[in-house]
Amino acid sequence: MKFGTKAIHAGVSPDPSTGAIMTPIFQTSTYVQKSPGDHLGYEYSRTHNPTRTALQNSIAALENGKHGICFSSGLGAIDAVVKLFNPGDEIISTSDLYGGTYRLFTKVFERYGIKFHFVPMNDPEKLSAYVNEHTKMVWVETPTNPMMNIIDLKAMAAFSKKHGLLLAVDNTFASPFLQNPLDFGADIVMHSVTKYLGGHSDVVMGALVVNDDELASRLVFLQNACGATPGPQDCFLVLRGIKTLHLRMERHCQNGKTIAAYLKNHPKVEKVYWPGFEDHPNHEIAKSQMRDFGGMISFTLVGNQLEDAKTVMENMHLFSLAESLGGVESLCGHPATMTHASIPKEEREKVGLVDSLIRLSVGVEDAEDLKNDIAQALAKI
Repeated sequence: MKFGTKAIHAGVSPDPSTGAIMTPIFQTSTYVQKSPGDHLGYEYSRTHNPTRTALQNSIAALENGKHGICFSSGLGAIDAVVKLFNPGDEIISTSDLYGGTYRLFTKVFERYGIKFHFVPMNDPEKLSAYVNEHTKMVWVETPTNPMMNIIDLKAMAAFSKKHGLLLAVDNTFASPFLQNPLDFGADIVMHSVTKYLGGHSDVVMGALVVNDDELASRLVFLQNACGATPGPQDCFLVLRGIKTLHLRMERHCQNGKTIAAYLKNHPKVEKVYWPGFEDHPNHEIAKSQMRDFGGMISFTLVGNQLEDAKTVMENMHLFSLAESLGGVESLCGHPATMTHASIPKEEREKVGLVDSLIRLSVGVEDAEDLKNDIAQALAKI
């Protein structure tokens, strides 16, 4: 199936009991058994729920994967991945990543003896210096949050395979519409389903997709044992959102291109970070592994003043000032004080995350209206 057909049909089927075309919301905690152990595949809804099963199958299909595993949040999904490892194990992570992931790694799992190396990933061979007998996994975001760096998935997969490491990729910014990391050799794909997959700012959820049966079994065990599972109502909402993923992503990409070009030519804007620009450091890699360049953009202001950034965001109207991304409505955010506040200032500034940096999640509104909103906000500084 082509992606648009897959988004509507893959992993789901009419309800066999009624013929309902939409997967029902199985709002139940438990399931009646004929005899102990004699049931219809469902015993307890933390372990399995038919609505969640349909969603897991759908997300797996979108990522060209075999097993989909959903969690109550993106961080819940990442938590399960790190729980695959033991005290003394080491993980190599990109140095430019979501602040919540950094917080989970450093404030939670480092306390239990897992060591993390946060390094740039523009040259995979430079990562060899961090590999030893304790290294177990490489953690990648691409595009990265919020600096929009592109990491070469084929190169990272080759590096990981060479050293016997798992490769996990946070694919939230791209969505399965733009990029499928498993196709390039990744072992685990993670999504904050809250974002583009849900698409309507009304659900918090995470997901993992894998091909390996044994790895899937370990992650499903953690999903059930630790209990960070989503409810059926949320699963239903994401199933509905996925049916328009391809349509929404096409508009996100169109609008992203328009807004990025506008910002790049604005006299009050210092830098614009968007992988669709030909002068983006890894534009060619982005072209080779992504189908388009998305609607996520970051930019800095001339003079790099925090107060200027606040003024711009406070005066936007169509770009709502809020955390999160990937919804149909446009959002603006200030990573230094919001999504990445848990990263020390000296660490975030190493990757360019300065005080005036503003992150945009460009929605599906009319692009001219969005440009006008930015123009009037920038006029206030």
